Amino acid sequence: MLGVVAATAVAPGSLPSDLLVARVVEHLPAPAVTRADTDASLPFVHYERIQAGDTLQAMFNRLRIDDAAALAQLSGSDAGRKALRQLRAGRSVTAVVSLEGRLLSFSLPIGNSSAQVVLERGDGGFALRESSGSAQTSMVEMRSGTITHSLFGATDDAGLPDNVATQLATIFGTWIDFHTDLRKGDRFNVVYEAIYEEGNPVRAGRILAAEFINNGERHAVVLYRGPSGKEQYYSDDGTSLQQGFLRSPLEFSRVSSNFGRRLHPIHGSWRNHNGTDFSAPTGTPVMATSDATIEFIGTQRGFGNLIVLKHRNDITTHYAHLNGFAKGLAKGQAVNQGELIGYVGCTGWCTGPHLHYEVRLKDVPADPMTVALPMADSFNDKELAAFKRNTAHLRQRFALLNYELADAR
Repeated sequence: MLGVVAATAVAPGSLPSDLLVARVVEHLPAPAVTRADTDASLPFVHYERIQAGDTLQAMFNRLRIDDAAALAQLSGSDAGRKALRQLRAGRSVTAVVSLEGRLLSFSLPIGNSSAQVVLERGDGGFALRESSGSAQTSMVEMRSGTITHSLFGATDDAGLPDNVATQLATIFGTWIDFHTDLRKGDRFNVVYEAIYEEGNPVRAGRILAAEFINNGERHAVVLYRGPSGKEQYYSDDGTSLQQGFLRSPLEFSRVSSNFGRRLHPIHGSWRNHNGTDFSAPTGTPVMATSDATIEFIGTQRGFGNLIVLKHRNDITTHYAHLNGFAKGLAKGQAVNQGELIGYVGCTGWCTGPHLHYEVRLKDVPADPMTVALPMADSFNDKELAAFKRNTAHLRQRFALLNYELADAR
C-alpha cells in the first residue's frame, strides 16, 4: 500500500499549465545545537485530537491534567455540557497546563463549528466563556493509494479521512461495484478540501476531483458548477453523474399498480390510472425525483395529502396519499433531487398505505416507469470548452500524484 499526500493553500486554478516535476536531492549539514536552560515555572501548551467515544476525563488523563476543580467546572456548566454533548472525533482541544498538572486554560470546540468553550483560571478562580473561535482556513489536499484487499483498507492505509473515503465510494459506485469489481493493484487519486484551525486539521470537506483505475479502466470526475448554477460531479467528457430524474421516489418499495386502465379499487369501475402506485409502510420517506420548486402542497380531493413539484421543460411530478409532509416545506420553495418531501400514508381515496406517483409532461400524464425524461445538466460546445479549460488544474494534480506513485516504485 502506498499513500501520497500534499497540501496547499494556493487557490484552485493557480497551478501553471506546463507543470514540470523533478526530484532534487541536496545533502545539508546538521545545524548547530545549543542547550538552553528551561524555566520550570513555564506551563506546557498541548494540542490534543478528540478521539471517538472520548470523555472529558479521558482527555484530561492524556493531557496529564490533575485538576478536579477544573473538571467539575467544565462538566457542571451549561456551556461545558453543550460542548461535551457535541464532541467530534478529529477536532482539537488546546490546554495550557502547569508543571504540577493544574489547568490554566482549556479550549473545547463546539461540534463542527468554529465556536469554542474556553475555561481560564485567574486570581479569583475559573472564568468560563464562549468564543467565536479562531478563523478556519481551507486547503487542498491530495492522497493516492493502491488496493491490496479492500477499498476502505486502502483508504485507511493512505490516511484518507473516513468521510472522504465514503464520498469516493459513492461517486465511483456509478461504475464500480466495490464488493465484486475491485482488483488487487487498482489505484485511486483524490483531491479534496481540508479545513484547518490554528494549523490543526479540523475536518475534511468535499472531494474536488478523483480518479480511479479499476481493472485497467480509468474513471475520473471533477466537481464543477454547471449551467444550472449547481455544483455537480462530471466525468472527463463533461457528462454529469447526476441523473435527471430518479425512477422511484422511494428507496425500498414494490409497484402495486401500474400506469394505465384499471378497475378502481374504491369506485369499482374501469378508469385511467395516471401514475404508478408504490406499496410501502406508513411513514416510509418520500424523495423528490429531481430538482424542482413546490407548485402545490396541501390536501386535494381523492389524492389526500399531495405535493406537486414543477421541474424544467414543463414537467411536473405528483406525490399523493402522503401521511405527512417534511418540516419547513412551502409553496414556491426549491427542493433538490433526493431531498425528503414527505412520508407514505393512506390519506384521500385509499385502501392501504402506498404512494401514488405521477409524471406529467405539459400536464399530460405519462408512465413514470417508461417515459423518456431529460438528463441532468449537459453542456453545449462552448460550455464544454469552458469546462475543460476551468478544470484542467485538477487533472494536473492527477499527473502529479501518478508521477509520485510511479517514482516511489
